[in-house]
Parts: sequence; structure tokens; C-alpha cells
Amino acid sequence: MRDVVILGCGLHRFGRWPDKSVQDMGREAIAGALNDSGVPFQDIQVAYTGRVLSGMGAGLNVVNELGQTGIPVVNIEQACASSSTALREARIAVGAGVYDVALVVGFEKMQRGLLQISETTSYGTQMGFSVMPASYALNERRYIEDYGATEEMFAQVSVKAHRNGALNPYAQYQQEVTLEEVMASRYIAEPVKLLECSPTTDGASAVVIVAKEVADRYQPASRQVNIAGWAAGSGAYTPTGSDAGDGGEEGGDELNRGALEQLADTAYERAGVGPEDVDVTQVHDAFSPGEIFSIESLGIARPGEGAAAVWEGRTEVNGDIPVNTDGGLLSRGHPIGATGGAMVTEIYRQLTGDGGARQVGNDPKVGLIHNAGIGGMNVLVLTR
Repeated sequence: MRDVVILGCGLHRFGRWPDKSVQDMGREAIAGALNDSGVPFQDIQVAYTGRVLSGMGAGLNVVNELGQTGIPVVNIEQACASSSTALREARIAVGAGVYDVALVVGFEKMQRGLLQISETTSYGTQMGFSVMPASYALNERRYIEDYGATEEMFAQVSVKAHRNGALNPYAQYQQEVTLEEVMASRYIAEPVKLLECSPTTDGASAVVIVAKEVADRYQPASRQVNIAGWAAGSGAYTPTGSDAGDGGEEGGDELNRGALEQLADTAYERAGVGPEDVDVTQVHDAFSPGEIFSIESLGIARPGEGAAAVWEGRTEVNGDIPVNTDGGLLSRGHPIGATGGAMVTEIYRQLTGDGGARQVGNDPKVGLIHNAGIGGMNVLVLTR
């Protein structure tokens, strides 16, 4: 496999855009990525698009906003992990030599309210297993009992996320919240509260990747970020008494922590790094417990110490293990088809020194991404 690098990224601000179509948002994100990368649209040889709710052929409709050049446009749906899956598939194709230059696009327009993740007639829905806030809530309650953590520690994830989001011009919520405000917000699934839940969101993201051997045509080495490691998988059955409660057949992929540990090990091995080398991380904080569970499964924090790490400020922009520096899903927003691309964008910005007011210190060289979806999760390691 050839080395593959990211050359540029673009976003349409996440939020509520009732007067904009996915074509409008996608066009802006793609134009931003092309401008950032220095790659003209006519050099794009293939496009992979991540989307969930936009209907048949949506990817082609969005890419055609930039022109009809006859390239293949591949639509990918993997719930919240759609655009990180699109990036992974593009990386494999470019690495294999099928293409030299690829565009990855994610976009979504969402309705308000709880996201339905399975058919209403399914066994999981009838039994209440496919309600994601409840799944996170049950795991948070178990964590509190096992490790002596508090609800305030989990609420601090949201406080930190909104502090970072206030520094991100592309975030849906650009206003800080206090711990008291988070704790006072109503329960959605006890102990998970309203301000610990990611919103439904409109938005778009785009990433341009190329084979390393052609990257110098477009950008100097300082603007090239390697897709050094990756791993993908879905939740696996675990017998009662082993990892019971960490996964499940419906809606379990986001919480299958044993599977995430294995994927992280694979991604680290492919990249030739370990968790101790990671300088900045993006994780799937659809609900605040997700950040704590994820940093432990990724090896960023020791088991049982993730909540304390957040509480003690270690995951802040100026902490020793900065996490979700752009506000994460909780504050940046969560347009499910575009979320993975936004995670990649933030790590790219951090590794190229373009983090602005939320730039982490010490010249970061290794970034980690965890993006979970129904049907699979992705772990990516980016290096400079």
C-alpha cells in the first residue's frame, strides 16, 4: 500500500439551516477543501460521500455542484460513522493505486428530536434497547458504581466541550455553559442530562486526500498529514459475564468498548505509534459518557481514570491529553453524515498549526480519531 496524505479540509458551519439544501452546504465545504488543498476540482478522480438521511443519489447531487467531470461518486451510509468510513474507503483505494486524488464529502440535514436508529417494529425497539441515551446512561451508572465517579465528573465533559466550541467559528453552539447549568438541565435518561446530549444538526464536511508521491504537486510537506493508521469493525457478541452490557446487536456498536480497544491496537500498530504518543484526540461524544469511555478504551487514560482526567482538566486544550478541541459532537454539533469529516478536519488543523485560539501546544505530531456508528466504528491515526 502506498502512503496517503490529507492535503486540505473544508466545512460548512454546523447548526440549523432551514433555508439551505445539502447541495448548498456540500458545495461550500467542498470548495473550502479544494482551496485549502490547492487541488483543482478537475484533478479529483473519485468522490466518496457519507450521508444517512438525504435519499437516493444524494452524493452525486452534491458533488455535481462543482461540475460534472464523469468521476465515480460512491455513496456510503454507516450512521454516525458515514464520512469517516468514506475516508477509510478512499484511503484504501488511493493506497492500492486505483486513484491518486480523492475527495471525501459528508453532509446531513436533520429533524429535531430523538434519532430513530432501527425499525419501529424491531425486537430491539420494542424492548427499548435501541434508545441510545438509555444505553449510555446504563453504562454511566455502572461506571459510577465501579469506580466511585460522580455525575459532576461526567457533566464536566459538556462544560469543556462548550468552552472549546465557543472558540470554533464552525460550531453549532458557540457559548460556554457552567457546571451548574449542565447539572440543572433535565434528565433525558438518568443520569444523562439534556446538556450532556449532542444535538441534531445540519452541516457538511469535505477532505481531499492524495497519494504521497503526488502530494508535492499541490502542497509543501508542512501541509501534508499522513493517514498513518486505521482500523474498522463492529460490535461482537460477548457471553454473559465477560463484557456483558458493553455492546449488543442493536445500537451496541457505539458502546462496545472491548471492540474499540482491539481496533485501537490495530490502528496504533499500523501507524507505528502507541497511545502515549498521541498529542490530540477526537472521540465520539454523542453523549458525555462517551468521551470518558472512549479515552479509556483508546488507552489515552487508564481504566477507571477517564472521569478523573476530565475533572482534573487533563482533557482541556492546555491539558496533557487534549480531547475534542473543537467542541466535539456536544458543542460543534452532530450532522451524522458529516461528523467524521469534521473530526478529521480538526485533527488536520491541529497538526498543521491552524487550530487558532484552541491550538494545542508542544507542536503536535500525532492525532487520533474515534468515530462510532451503527454497523461499525472507525479509528484513525494521523501523523505529521
